[in-house]
Amino acid sequence: MNQIIMILLISLLILVHEAGHFFAAKLCGIRVTRFGIGMPIGPSWKLFKWGHTVFYIHAFLFGGYVSFADDEENFQKDDKKNDIDKSEILPSDSPELYENKTIIQKLFVVSAGVLMNVFFAIILVIFCATFYQKLPTSSQNLYVEEFANNKTSNVEEIGIQKGDKILKVNGNKINSLYQLTLFAKNSKVFDGYAQEDLINKNLEQLKKLNPQIKNEISKNQKIILPKTLSEKPLELNKNILEGLERYKKDGIELSQNQINLRNKIYSKKSFVSDNTYTLEDIALALSDTYKPLSVTVLRDNKEINFNNIKVEKEGAFGIMLKIEEIFSETKTPKAIITKSFDYLYSTTAIMLKGLWQLITGKVSASDMHGVIAVIKIGGDIIASKGLLNGILLTAMISINLAIMNFLPIPALDGGHVMFLLIETITGKKPDKELGEKITNFFFILLIILMIAICYNDIFALITKKF
Repeated sequence: MNQIIMILLISLLILVHEAGHFFAAKLCGIRVTRFGIGMPIGPSWKLFKWGHTVFYIHAFLFGGYVSFADDEENFQKDDKKNDIDKSEILPSDSPELYENKTIIQKLFVVSAGVLMNVFFAIILVIFCATFYQKLPTSSQNLYVEEFANNKTSNVEEIGIQKGDKILKVNGNKINSLYQLTLFAKNSKVFDGYAQEDLINKNLEQLKKLNPQIKNEISKNQKIILPKTLSEKPLELNKNILEGLERYKKDGIELSQNQINLRNKIYSKKSFVSDNTYTLEDIALALSDTYKPLSVTVLRDNKEINFNNIKVEKEGAFGIMLKIEEIFSETKTPKAIITKSFDYLYSTTAIMLKGLWQLITGKVSASDMHGVIAVIKIGGDIIASKGLLNGILLTAMISINLAIMNFLPIPALDGGHVMFLLIETITGKKPDKELGEKITNFFFILLIILMIAICYNDIFALITKKF
């Protein structure tokens, strides 16, 4: 049921976007002949006709469109069954044609979808602030509630207690479960990488403990191993902690042979070689250990720091947490307006930063997700956190839809704006045939991108990434 709610909310965003184009065109006296939810690929159904406009819904539900009378000749050629009366095709000099409008009118029409998405997001956030009298701050308080039966770290043994509030990890303020999990997952025993300074240290110790060995170790030869040392503590920048950049493991990656060796010799004082190795192989295998964590908690209004916390191979602290969402109250008209716009500003800034990270390659394209992921995650959010968070997620998707549509890419609204600005600067209309070819090319690329994103979503669902 929650997923159905998210589908309806996303469909509403598409409807709002296309309604922006529709009403802007009407205001400018442009004849709108078609209004479609979804793209005209595969089965299509006519809903009704209102004035000169026929309303459609298409099986391929990604996106939507508004078509003007300018396009009807092409539709008449392509469609065997056409719902537009041929007598309604307008002469080339008709004032109801999009092409015969001023640059300002055209800019208004092509930008109206984006403007409507922004306006709708503002309305949704203000509605939530008014109705619920609170807005989330994107922060959480994390309290230790229980310890897991299977010990996946030494947090309990080291002195952390039930009721402790987790404040910091490795000196970084922790505001969410995501951040805490990020530190645990990337500090665990065995990540397949070894830091160069630790490799050199272990190699030096191996040579001291085994002076008879020059480099190559033969089968059945006994090797004395140095004490297992930890790696350097994990450092994560602000972008990684905010989910805007993927953490990249540092150091030298172990080969499969070195990983097998690591598993055999970890925490041992010596071993008898069962294969031919080099001292460098052993040094590498010894150096893939764990990154120690320091955790600061609040207990009885006092901050207490715990060091050298070791997370095992599972990559979890082994703590059952009580998670307390932090909200900002919006009980006065002033608070409703100011905090609504603060919320919109901060979340939009994060989205723009995330887009820049994607463009610059700091976030992998494999991390891009689309409508399937949104429906799944949105449904889960509604189920766990309530409709307030679901509506706010819809507002953020609306802003994201506006941002993506306004990118200067042909086939998107921003592409049309770009062509109109070129026309304004040069005083010449771009070649219509060339413009259509460029737009069609980018439209095909967008369809391919949609398919790739759907693949990412389905793969993530199958592998239970969300």
